[in-house]
Amino acid sequence: MTEQESKQPEAVAETDTDQVEADQVDAVEATEDASAESAVEAEAPTVEALEEAQKKAEENYDLALRTKAEMENLKRRTEKDIDSARKFALEKIANELLGVRDSMEMGLDAAQSDDVDIAKLREGSELTLKMLSSLMEKFNIEPVDPTGEKFNPDFHQAMQMIESEEHEPNTVINVLQKGYTLNGRLLRPALVMVAKAQ
Repeated sequence: MTEQESKQPEAVAETDTDQVEADQVDAVEATEDASAESAVEAEAPTVEALEEAQKKAEENYDLALRTKAEMENLKRRTEKDIDSARKFALEKIANELLGVRDSMEMGLDAAQSDDVDIAKLREGSELTLKMLSSLMEKFNIEPVDPTGEKFNPDFHQAMQMIESEEHEPNTVINVLQKGYTLNGRLLRPALVMVAKAQ
């Protein structure tokens, strides 16, 4: 084989190596370009997502401020309503009591006149008592009149113990003063005389 022929495969080998190296460089450059492009593409949605998140945060902050202001207003209104309820809780019963007072004043005026009619005074007093009883019933104020019942310390207050053959021990014989309840809750206990064993 001639010298020229033996050098020829080496030249082909060198050319192939150069080509492979060039291809590798191109591949690396292409990969770098693709990475750069994908980084730019990745950055674009990130900026948009950040702007969207910031917009949402501002909306939520605004909503939180409005909710806080609304809660403060509600708190003030509730405090005002509670204060008003405390001050004017008795308004209904007070209006009802005015009629009873008017009736009592008219009765007193009639009693002080020169020609007093006892029958009319009695009738006026009965009507006034009826008005008062109706008012108390309307507001669930019930009398406690336990004559003949067993003594109950939750609703009765014993003023005196009396020996009695006619009544069982611990029975209310006489009511000195009626008691009253408001919606089942004791306002004033009944003052009673209670039977005791002999």
